[in-house]
Amino acid sequence: MPIVVLGTDAAGVDGLPAALQDQLMAADLVVLPQRLLALQAQWFEQRELHPELLSSDQPAALIERIEAARQADQRIVVLASGDPLWFGIGRLLLERFGAGALRFQPAPSSLQLAFARIGRPWQDAQWISLHGREPEPLAARLQQRPTALAVLTDPQRGGAAAVRQILRASGMETAYGFWLCERLGHPDERVQQLALQQALPADLDPLHLVVLIAHEPPAPALGELPLFGIADGLWLQHGDRPGLMTKREVRIQLLAELRLPPTGVLWDVGAGVGSVGIEALRLRPQLQLWALEQRGGGAALIRRNAERFGVAAALAAGGVIEGRAPGALTTLPDPDRVLLGGGGCERAAIAAAACGRLRPGGVIVIPLATLEALAELRPVLERAGLQLSVTQIQAWRGAPLADGTRLAPLNPVLVLSAQKPAAG
Repeated sequence: MPIVVLGTDAAGVDGLPAALQDQLMAADLVVLPQRLLALQAQWFEQRELHPELLSSDQPAALIERIEAARQADQRIVVLASGDPLWFGIGRLLLERFGAGALRFQPAPSSLQLAFARIGRPWQDAQWISLHGREPEPLAARLQQRPTALAVLTDPQRGGAAAVRQILRASGMETAYGFWLCERLGHPDERVQQLALQQALPADLDPLHLVVLIAHEPPAPALGELPLFGIADGLWLQHGDRPGLMTKREVRIQLLAELRLPPTGVLWDVGAGVGSVGIEALRLRPQLQLWALEQRGGGAALIRRNAERFGVAAALAAGGVIEGRAPGALTTLPDPDRVLLGGGGCERAAIAAAACGRLRPGGVIVIPLATLEALAELRPVLERAGLQLSVTQIQAWRGAPLADGTRLAPLNPVLVLSAQKPAAG
C-alpha cells in the first residue's frame, strides 16, 4: 500500500478536494507539521475518527515509525505544505522509501501562488532560496539582472529586510519592483508591492516570500548623480540579455585607465549599453565618442541611456553604430582613446586594427575575463610597439548577515592598458 503524500495550501485540509479528504479520513497514521497537529486533531474528532498523528518536524524520528506502519500494512498519509517535492518532505521520503512506494498529490507551490496573485506569467522566472543560507548567492544572481526573481526568505536571517538590503547594496533597488507575499493560500493572505522607501509592515508574517520584477528604472535626477560611477540599476539594458554591462566598480577603473583628454576621439568598441562611453562624456563633454555595438537595437538603447544621463547633445558630436568590428571601424576617425570591450573570436584582429589607427600618444584599454584572453592580446599590442601595463580589479559588495556584513565578490577583471609613443 503506497504512502500518500498530500500537499495543502494555507487553508489546510479543508481546502483539499473531497476525494483527497476521503483518503485522509481512511488513514491509520497521519504525518503532518507540528503547527497543524492541534487543528488536525480537532478535525478528526469532529468526524469521530482517531488515527495516530505524528509530527514531521523531526524527520529522522518519523522514518522508523512510517516503516513500522508499512510493515503492519497500515494506511499512511503525509500532509505537506504546497508541493512536497519542492523544498518539502518529498525528497526525504524518496531517499528512504523510493518512488514506487509513494503517491504524491501536490498543491500549488508558493511560487505559483505568488505569480498568480501578482498576475504575471512565470515561465521566465528564476528563484533562489535563502533558507539556512548566506546571502551571497542572491547578490550574485542580481548581477545577472533576471527579469523575475522569487526569493524564498529565511525569517531567522532577516527575511524580506535582508532581501531589500542586498538589493540596495547591489545598486539595483530602482531596477526592480518589490513584491511582498505573506500567508499565500490562506484566507487572510496579503500581497503588496512596496515602493522604494516604503517600510516593511510592522506585522510582517514570518511565512512570506519576496518577488522581484524587473522594470524600467525611473529617469534619474541629473543633479543628484555622482560625478562618475553611476549605480548599475539606473542603466537601461537589453531585455533578452540583462546584466551584460560593465559593473560600476570596473567602470570607474576603466575611466581612470583611459586617462581621458579634454578633447579628441574615443572609440567604445563593444559598447553594450554605452555605460563607459556615456560616463566618459559626462566627465569630458568635448570628447567625440564613437560607440560601436553589433547587437540589434543596441544603438537605440545607447541613445536612450545618453538622454537619461544628460549627454545626448555631446553624443551627437560623434555617433552610435550598429555593426561588427573590425570592418565597421574603417569609417571612423582615428582615435585618441580606445576601449575594447567585446570582439569574441575577432578580438585579436580588432585590437590590431585599433593599434594601427591609434594616434601618437593614444591609449587603448581592454578589460578581460580570462588569462587566455590576456595571453592572446598582449603580443598583439607589443608587436604594435605600445607600452603595456596589466592590472586586476577585484571588488566586493557588502551583503547583510544576521549579525553584521559579509562581502560578496564580483567577478575579477583583468585590464590590459597600452599607450602608443608620442610622435617625434
